[in-house]
Amino acid sequence: MRLKGKTLLITAAGQGIGRASAIACLREGARVIATDVRADLLDRLATEAPGMLTSTLDVRDPSAVEACARVLPPLDGLFNCAGFVHEGSVLDCDEAAWDFSLELNVKSMYRTTRAFLPGMLDKAAQGASPAILNMASMASSIKGFPNRFVYGVTKAAVIGLTKSIAADFVARGIRCNALCPGTVDTPSLRQRIANAPDPVQAEKNFIARQPMGRLATVDDISPMVVYLLSDESRFVTGQAVLVDGGVTI
Repeated sequence: MRLKGKTLLITAAGQGIGRASAIACLREGARVIATDVRADLLDRLATEAPGMLTSTLDVRDPSAVEACARVLPPLDGLFNCAGFVHEGSVLDCDEAAWDFSLELNVKSMYRTTRAFLPGMLDKAAQGASPAILNMASMASSIKGFPNRFVYGVTKAAVIGLTKSIAADFVARGIRCNALCPGTVDTPSLRQRIANAPDPVQAEKNFIARQPMGRLATVDDISPMVVYLLSDESRFVTGQAVLVDGGVTI
C-alpha cells in the first residue's frame, strides 16, 4: 500500500487520466478526494470505486476552491489534472480561446496550489512529505506540435509554474513535479478524433507520431502519478516527467 495514510485531492477526476489516477491511488491505500465539474461523472466513479470520496468542484471558481480548502483536512498530495486542448495555430486562437485555456490550464493550478499549500506546509513541518503534481504535456516547452498553439503555451507555463513552486518550497519539505504524457486514449482525445473532417485518418495520424506504434492508455500514465505522489519519489522535485512512448527521444 504505497499511499497508505495519505490524503490526496485530484481535479478532473471524472474521466480520463484523472479518473484512472484516482482509482490507482485508492488501490494503493490513499484517502482520495476526487473532484470534477461534472457531478454525473463523480457519481459513476463513486459507484464503481467503493471508498472514493467525491466533491463537485469548478477549479475556475476562486470562492469554490477556497471553500473546498477550508473544509478539507490538510493534503498529502494534490494532483492538478484539469485542462483543455484547444486545436489550431495562433491565427485560430481568438482572445476568448486564449483566456479560457490560460484560465483552466494554468490559473486553476495557481488557484488550487495557493489554497491547499498552507495545509501541506503544516504537514511537512510535522515530518510528512507532501507532493504537488501538475498536468503538463510533451506539447509544451519540451516540444512543439502543429495546431497546438495555446495548449503548448499553457503547458509550457505549467512547467515554469512547477519549477517555481519546487524552488520556493524545497527547503520546507514540499515537492512539486509536472507530468508530461504523450498521446493518451481518453474521452477528450476520442472527441477530438470524432470532430475531425476524417476521423479514421485523424486516429491514424495520432498513432503515427508515437514511435511505439500505439496510443498510451490511462493505465500507462497512472503508475507514474502514484509514484510521484508517493514517498518513493521523495528525492524528486522540480521535474517535467515524460511518459510519451518515445516521441521526444
